[in-house]
Amino acid sequence: MQKLAQHLLHLMGWKIVGQLPEQKKYLIIVAPHTSNWDLVIGLVARFATGAHITFLAKKEVFFFPLGLLLKALGGTPVNRDEKGNKVQQVVELYKNKEEIKLALTPEGTRGEVTRWKEGFYHIACQAQVPLVMIGMDYKTKEVRIAEPFMPTGDISQDFEKILSYFRTIQGCYPKELPNYHRKDK
Repeated sequence: MQKLAQHLLHLMGWKIVGQLPEQKKYLIIVAPHTSNWDLVIGLVARFATGAHITFLAKKEVFFFPLGLLLKALGGTPVNRDEKGNKVQQVVELYKNKEEIKLALTPEGTRGEVTRWKEGFYHIACQAQVPLVMIGMDYKTKEVRIAEPFMPTGDISQDFEKILSYFRTIQGCYPKELPNYHRKDK
């Protein structure tokens, strides 16, 4: 499957720049998320690396028969309207599994956002796992994988580093990334 995915990625004109870490646990953030093609390219790239990466997606895309395929590919549906501490639920996944590599989109949607969701950051801090930033640059047709980094706990400083990296990536439909600002400010 890995060789087939590598060939398919090549046929699509894409290449992977960088590599995933050897660690057993980390949290991947993928941005900018501007198109449904992000999932397709991301899945092909995932298979091309040979890594077993799971992902969360809104429950609305898990309709029959697509939902069966998404679950087989490592997807878990999330009810974004349901109240509850989703951060703590994911932290528990990290604590209870020997190996877990989870991918999230910090924007939480393909549309324009004025600020990114902070849940991924809190998950990484509480689970004590590094963040791996991955951007699909449609301009250069590169899936760029950054070196992992451990969040410091200084969310403002770390968010600036994260946003600075993703500002170098052009999504399928280019959009301006928001500046970081705390919800409580």
